[in-house]
Amino acid sequence: MNKNLLAAFLATGCAVGALCPVAAHAQTEQRDYDIAAQPLGDALREYSDVSGRQIIFATDLVKGRRSTSVRGRMSSDRALSRLLTGSGLQPELVDGALVLRVGNAPVPASDGSTEASEDSAIIVTGTRIRGAGPTGSPVLTLDRSEIEKSGTGSVQQLLQALPQSFGGGPNETTLGATTRNGSGTDGTFASSINLRGLGPSSTLVLIDGARPALGGLGGVFADLSLIPLSAIERIEVLTDGASAIYGADAVAGVVNIRLRNSFKGAETSVRIGTADGDMGERQFGQIFGTRWDGGHVTLAYQFSERDALAAADRRFATEDLRPFGGPDYRSLFAAPGTITAANGQTFAIPPGQDGTALTPADLIAGTRNPGDRRAASDLLPRQRVHSLYLAGELDLTSSLTLRTSILAAQRDYRKVALNQYLSAARVPVTNPYYVDPIGTNQPVTVNYNFANDLGAPIDAGRVRGISAAAGLEQALGRWRVQLGGAYGRQKSRSDSINIPNRTRLTAALTETNPATAFNIFGDGTANNPATIAAIRGSIGSRDDFESWSAALRADGPLLRLPGGDVRLALGAEYRRERYFNLTINDLSRAAPSMTPLTGLPGPRHVRSAYAELFVPLFGQDNAVPGFHRLDLSIAGRVEDYSDVGRTTNPKVGVRWEPLRGFALRGSYGTSFRAPAFDELIGPTVSNYTTFQLPDPMSPTGTANVIGLFGYGPGIKPERATTWTAGVDIAPAALPGFKAAVTYYDVDYRDRIGSVTEDYLRFLTRRDLFGGIVNDNPSPELLAYYFAFPTFTNPLGLAPGDVDAIVDGQVRNLSSVRQSGIDFDIGYAPGLAGGTIDVGLAGSHIFRIDRRLTPGTPAIDVVGTFANPSKWRLRGRAGWSKNGFAATAFVNYIGGYLNQIPTVAARVPSWTTVDLSLSQRFGSDENERGLQLAISALNIFDRDPPYVESRTNNSALAYDPEKASPVGRSIAVQATIRW
Repeated sequence: MNKNLLAAFLATGCAVGALCPVAAHAQTEQRDYDIAAQPLGDALREYSDVSGRQIIFATDLVKGRRSTSVRGRMSSDRALSRLLTGSGLQPELVDGALVLRVGNAPVPASDGSTEASEDSAIIVTGTRIRGAGPTGSPVLTLDRSEIEKSGTGSVQQLLQALPQSFGGGPNETTLGATTRNGSGTDGTFASSINLRGLGPSSTLVLIDGARPALGGLGGVFADLSLIPLSAIERIEVLTDGASAIYGADAVAGVVNIRLRNSFKGAETSVRIGTADGDMGERQFGQIFGTRWDGGHVTLAYQFSERDALAAADRRFATEDLRPFGGPDYRSLFAAPGTITAANGQTFAIPPGQDGTALTPADLIAGTRNPGDRRAASDLLPRQRVHSLYLAGELDLTSSLTLRTSILAAQRDYRKVALNQYLSAARVPVTNPYYVDPIGTNQPVTVNYNFANDLGAPIDAGRVRGISAAAGLEQALGRWRVQLGGAYGRQKSRSDSINIPNRTRLTAALTETNPATAFNIFGDGTANNPATIAAIRGSIGSRDDFESWSAALRADGPLLRLPGGDVRLALGAEYRRERYFNLTINDLSRAAPSMTPLTGLPGPRHVRSAYAELFVPLFGQDNAVPGFHRLDLSIAGRVEDYSDVGRTTNPKVGVRWEPLRGFALRGSYGTSFRAPAFDELIGPTVSNYTTFQLPDPMSPTGTANVIGLFGYGPGIKPERATTWTAGVDIAPAALPGFKAAVTYYDVDYRDRIGSVTEDYLRFLTRRDLFGGIVNDNPSPELLAYYFAFPTFTNPLGLAPGDVDAIVDGQVRNLSSVRQSGIDFDIGYAPGLAGGTIDVGLAGSHIFRIDRRLTPGTPAIDVVGTFANPSKWRLRGRAGWSKNGFAATAFVNYIGGYLNQIPTVAARVPSWTTVDLSLSQRFGSDENERGLQLAISALNIFDRDPPYVESRTNNSALAYDPEKASPVGRSIAVQATIRW
């Protein structure tokens, strides 16, 4: 034993535990372990007796720490790695003995470490090399205990609390409230993760290291709502580009969800909650696991149900923003409705009558009946999810292992919808209920809401997903070779019902028989049920995404340097993906029609090869002053796409520990995102049309334009260059303290998107949108668009009447340069016989320089509407002792500028507080017992700050991308381990 090291331990004044003074056995030897969760010192002694390995530690170092359970047949390295999970301790091999120290914990751990024990069998997110950790890159880890302390009931809630997460994109709170940040790609109220606001399709989600099937239009994001929270062991979040490791989509980072594959025993959990009585939730989870000599099986099931949240229960869910100091965005669609006469004058139809005896004298000239569609809808849908997970591992021989897993889920939803399919109805003079407000005997138009006749508009649907994987792992000495495959499929159906069919409504308005004609002049109580049934329409879609993949991988040591083993990982992968979409339309024709999405590319084939090298330049055996440890990693990946070509992406990482407990790290690499299936359709699915736009350069104040909407031609992959620099601090002199700070820079080019949401500003803000405006187009170009098959001309313009062409198509449009810092500072000392845990995690974005269209200057958009805030913080304070734990979280989202209204407005910051309490009852030596927990999210019921949030057809008084409408939610949970 190194005498200087032993002297250092004795100098601390602490006792030293020296376990099993027997020479260490070979680290790859398989042994049977059955160590229960218990005080860490006792667990280490039990481990030492079984493994025969000598472990030295200061008794004060393990005081107050607990081990996780370790059961099954495995190598001594794997057993120790599992035993120390989340402890914040790391073993170092010194003269044949293992010495525990405080510092970067072996991964997986809860302290965000990027370092792992060299001979660990664990593969960490961000690398393919076992035990090496993603050298130079930051990794956040949420283990099982942190998941339970969070008080959340879903994966989406848990990840949304991360400071690096942005709420924009496909989520149940944004669907129907905005189409920005890709929200329009979601049709089933799914849940996604959007790191740094760079887009859900730029954040790669993995389940146990494998890609799941994707959801959304074109297959653009992983639906987190299908993953059962009770079956998760931990979540690892790499906040760095990683296409060199994982391929496409890993631009903003990687979220790897690790499931409880090694569980033993049985656990039942029940959760019941409510959001101030307005929205209830119920959840049941059951997990079983068993082990035998050479194998184990885990089976988990979870049922989750949550009620809808009615907009009427939240005062900020309205189109009338006047109570907040804003404008009134209510529409003319109401019941009774509003008549527009032939001369353009409006007349409100009086309430309290059914339209059967209405006369012109009854109408209220110059007014309108406003309708608040938002207040009559649901903010959140009712959701019901069944999830089933099965995983197994079997040692076929002493060196060959078979692993299999399957996750299947079904989610059903139902929501009272924001009626988006209303338009003015033309009523001919032949209608028996026709009323002419000005006596011209000409047709009138009526803005009318059909909800009283047809019933409330409903969005309903179902999503089914399955992800399965199987693989063989062969140990060849210290090398491991894997051959595996995976299959994933996600099918969804969405239907919007109780919508007027325009063709059949026109026929019913033209009908002359009072018994069968549709009466649009009343309050929706006097129409014939058969007539109502005839005009009732719907629209729906069917999506089907399927993927197959296969991989051959190997990793192990190449040679031994003084600093440690040089290790290599290499592999080849193949993936096949296909996507299908079908629209069922019963809105615009007399009979329903089924139309597949045309122009979709055929199955996509992706072939790739990668290599990753880990080089420990300095380590325990050759450390010198200033170089306690120095690691270098180099990785590269080549991918060939059958539809968009080949891409090569490298990455370099370095981690330098000049002295124990202090490390500097950095990374540099390139990443990319391949276009989704729908983004490759091209102009075959498009809408080229004439309309007018506000134009301050025009003498009339408006301009006649041709608008190009749909998908542009020649879309290519998005590309990014990312680099990070950071520091990790965990001084041995201050046990329990840790700090990590990371600076990052992302240069993201050729972003795929459109600016359709801002079409009214195309000509008023030429500094932003000049790149998509073609003033004075040539006669040849005008002739091309006038002759295009999808061109419509509702204004009846001649080519010479067109002032400009504006391009709102989806294409490689913008670029983004983003930089900022992430930090996490924590301290967990002993207090009053227990352990206190205080800390602050946060993200501060310096700039988001976005160029919306080619040829325009970059504008810093951080801290503006539809973009991340500059500051996002999450503080924590907790204390635990003898099975009791109490944790409070403070969540802060900085204020920002709402630049969308005519007069930009400042939005104040939003701060909420969460609290969770839990108590474990019964003996935990064999992990049996009962745990009761209560959690309160947004305990002070803070409403979101007022925001004039307007879409093209509706409005809200809050920002669904930065705030939750749920309010205070309280849940109780019981977990029984038996």
